[in-house]
Amino acid sequence: MSSQANMSQIVSTTRNVVLVGSAGSGKTALYEHVLKSRSPGYRGEKMDPERAAALAVSSIRVDDKTITVLDAPGHPDFVGELRAGLRGADGAVFIVSASDGVDGAAEGLWHECAAVGIPRAIIITKLDDGRSDFAAAVADIQKLWGSAVQPVYVPLKTGDAITGNLSLVSQSVHDYTSGKRVRRDATADEMAAHEDFHSAMIEGIIQESENDALMDRYLEGDQLKQAELGDDLAQAIATGRFFPVVPFASLTGIGTEELLTLIKNAFPDPTHHQLEISKVVGGKIESATAEVGNPAGPLIAEVIRTTSDQFAGRGLLVRVFNGTLHLDDAVLASGHRSLFTGRPDPAHPDHNDPDKIGPMSILGVTENTPTAQVSAGQIVFVTKMTKAETSDTLSAKESPVLVNPWNLPEPLLPVAIRAASRGDEDKLPVALNRLAVEDTTVRVEATVETKQTVLWTMGQAHVDLLLARLKDRYGVNVVSEPIKVALRETFLAPAKADGAHVKQSGGHGQYAKCSIEVEPLERGAGFEFVDKIVGGVIPRQFIPSVEKGIRAQLEKGVLAGYPMVDLRVNLVFGKYHPVDSSDMAFQMAGAQALKEAAAKPGTTALLEPIDKVTVTVDEQYMGAVMTDVSGRRGQLLGTDADEAHHAIINALIPQSELSKYAIDLRGLARGSGSFTREFSGYEVMPQQLADQMIVAAREATKG
Repeated sequence: MSSQANMSQIVSTTRNVVLVGSAGSGKTALYEHVLKSRSPGYRGEKMDPERAAALAVSSIRVDDKTITVLDAPGHPDFVGELRAGLRGADGAVFIVSASDGVDGAAEGLWHECAAVGIPRAIIITKLDDGRSDFAAAVADIQKLWGSAVQPVYVPLKTGDAITGNLSLVSQSVHDYTSGKRVRRDATADEMAAHEDFHSAMIEGIIQESENDALMDRYLEGDQLKQAELGDDLAQAIATGRFFPVVPFASLTGIGTEELLTLIKNAFPDPTHHQLEISKVVGGKIESATAEVGNPAGPLIAEVIRTTSDQFAGRGLLVRVFNGTLHLDDAVLASGHRSLFTGRPDPAHPDHNDPDKIGPMSILGVTENTPTAQVSAGQIVFVTKMTKAETSDTLSAKESPVLVNPWNLPEPLLPVAIRAASRGDEDKLPVALNRLAVEDTTVRVEATVETKQTVLWTMGQAHVDLLLARLKDRYGVNVVSEPIKVALRETFLAPAKADGAHVKQSGGHGQYAKCSIEVEPLERGAGFEFVDKIVGGVIPRQFIPSVEKGIRAQLEKGVLAGYPMVDLRVNLVFGKYHPVDSSDMAFQMAGAQALKEAAAKPGTTALLEPIDKVTVTVDEQYMGAVMTDVSGRRGQLLGTDADEAHHAIINALIPQSELSKYAIDLRGLARGSGSFTREFSGYEVMPQQLADQMIVAAREATKG
């Protein structure tokens, strides 16, 4: 067989699936049973925080097919790893606990997959806990995801124990009563007991595969053959509109083989992958046509995950969509996030960097297999590449392309950190940069005003993981501290004041006097300086000196050390000395005049930053969210609804009330809520809170 024919065969016999499901759904138990079923020596992975937060990948053989199974973390904080799994896979298997049902996070992910047409199947787990009901679980899922959700297997029980699964397609039973899987024909009673499921499945398959001829035969009462149904099942799944359901007993693993059979026979191969690509032309993005699944075509690959190990170094998980990747190939590693998002990303600047393919291996169950080449459809682990990073596209230098970047939610939980020691200070910047490169859902911000280093994260579990990585992986100890909010100061009422700087200590003295009138301006107006000096009471060369002194004091603030904004200062009078006046003297006088004006009772206030927050939540939680917004001193702007009947709540909320909102909203809406925030402006802080901030600032200054 020729090399090209062999590579084409690899594509046709490859299946890539990702397991997705909420924490506690039984997803990882399913993954472990899958690996044990094809690797008798596999004893299971140790569950630690890193394992629970990371995408796990293993390739197994099922008859003539190679199935790469990606186990995505179930915790919503690790959505970056989940997206990596979705990018690498050609189909998704949703794991739903029969006892717990579908949570808000899984429902949201389902709709995301629907939007891009990812083929999906559903595994109902925990059917052996004595409290679950398969038919009721299916009915609940159908209420959410429609009648195209149909079982292709149903569980058979002996008492409360699941002893087998009935295939509605082949009308055979996988019987485990002997301790081993035995395939036998279904009895008439077994088929009759599940006739409703059988009829609904056939109608769903035929309808979604759009096989009108088969539908006519079915309606006329023809007995459809297993091969006909099997072909149509694969077609219906590939459309992303029919969703087969398989039961799974989490304790015994009954259902593992049924799932693998479904993936092997009915899930699409990599040639069905829907991929959007672009080219950069003149600094702008232009859509391009993607060829997928052709080993002889131009190279299109994507880095879906970056790892780092203190011994093994940096590694990349790469999905090859088109073409063939060889050891030592020269490739172009490209990333242009700002062209898609409209804003720069300091941790991932736009780049087109030449790179070289290092040693490659296929990830197995107990050991990895080195390889010199991988073709379209395969997922490979690559080491010793120096430029490429997560979400980068790998393509040939002569035909560069970009795989459109992932749609990731913004990290919205901030945590401020500082180095625990002087030695940690030196290592911290490098470690933070590596964290941001490896994890696309963390953003590092060095705030100038508050002088804090802030990690923007997905949630508390994400925070805990990142801090542990800093310590264990990079040897950096950090201390968390409260988030500081960048306040402003302003004038609320007009004020007049005099400023003087007069000193005489032998020789030339210092002499400058000025009088100012301060007027408040509207929010966002900034600062204006108006020269109203007449009669030369202050020489022209010293007018800019007064303004310079006032501006310097504005930056320092007068109440609590925050910049002062939104005011106009009119310079109306002053005095000078022909010998002792100087630039510095008038700067000091201007600054003193501003402080004197601010000292007058009732004239100044603190301003706090306000964000416009848009919350999307299931309608049943709308009241609780609105009450919570009011409790955060929020101003409700209005409500709306989207096509999925989610409530959309718009509000203005002080930034100081949002530091833990990512955690609080998850609790309020039971995981179904999401929000966005953007800076809106500054508003006057309530006096009681302002007084506390002023006292704290003055105490800190004394300290």
